[in-house]
Amino acid sequence: MSNQTKFAVIDGVLQGVQQLPSPNFNQRPANTQIQLVVIHNISLPPSQFGGGYIQQFFQNQLDWNAHPYFQTIEGMQVSAHLLILRTGEVIQFVNFNDRAWHAGRSSYLGVPECNDYSIGIELEGSDDLPFEAVQYQSLVQVVSALQQTYPKIQQHIAGHSDIAPQRKTDPGEHFHWADFRELLHKENHTN
Repeated sequence: MSNQTKFAVIDGVLQGVQQLPSPNFNQRPANTQIQLVVIHNISLPPSQFGGGYIQQFFQNQLDWNAHPYFQTIEGMQVSAHLLILRTGEVIQFVNFNDRAWHAGRSSYLGVPECNDYSIGIELEGSDDLPFEAVQYQSLVQVVSALQQTYPKIQQHIAGHSDIAPQRKTDPGEHFHWADFRELLHKENHTN
């Protein structure tokens, strides 16, 4: 991984990635420190990849009639800070200093409303399919940069299913936490 571009965060912006601003965000509560990364998966339609539908969804530009499934999510306004495509490409939708609408009702270590103090990262994927190796590589690079910028994160990395277990199952059983944490450990100790 050392041959990949290192990410840097400046003023809440991940440098060197495509910026597609989402209108679905608001301000974090005053004096809130970022201290958690939440990992999700998303695919639109479910278990189908590509097509740009996720990007359109996060920007409130999805044609609800383009696929029957889209009518089941019509009108929803959600976002994540980042999306990592199957190709490993990273797209930023919301400045890290702002609150993205990714976690919903949630709690981490007894602290409710994770959107207030977390960064949400969506992996293009689904609960029933493996993720791509290049997605793990990008995720490791991104999380390492976030840990350097927001030191309270450190080991505070959770799945959506960890913070909203009654409602959510992502990133799912195909997300290999042990491999991810080992790669992240290696990345952080080669910097």
